Amino acid sequence: MKRVYLLRHAKSSWKHPELPDHDRPLAPRGKRAANAIVKHMRAQQFEPELVLCSTARRARETLERIEPALGRAAVRVEGELYGASARELLARLRRLPDDVGSVLVIGHNPGLHELALELAGSAPELAGKFPTAALATLAFDGSAWGDLGPEATELVGLTRPRDL
Repeated sequence: MKRVYLLRHAKSSWKHPELPDHDRPLAPRGKRAANAIVKHMRAQQFEPELVLCSTARRARETLERIEPALGRAAVRVEGELYGASARELLARLRRLPDDVGSVLVIGHNPGLHELALELAGSAPELAGKFPTAALATLAFDGSAWGDLGPEATELVGLTRPRDL
């Protein structure tokens, strides 16, 4: 059983509206939410083998805040994840080496939420919003990442910072 973790970046700041979207940092609320998620990850003994993170500043700052819970995960910051659609995210996951057992993707809506909906089917937990710093955990019952899809994947957890 493989695991896919989808983490939306924590809340970003709009304090400097002149900044390009890619360069917006975390807001104080986002920092608090990331700290809450990292405590949850530690309590759940969360240790993905690989982390794929968007190049956006708010995603990288989210990664920095949760790194203490990541163990020895390999980390790749990839430009193609910034603004990626669900289809693009799924294509990226399907290119993973089959010996990777679990992956955490730190990215953006609407792509992450749409990917979670596509993979988890009609999971009622995903029917509403996928807020900043939300973490979806999906179990994939397959041996080859190329086969990742809704027929072999189910939502096994959804954690929102407000739930912690």
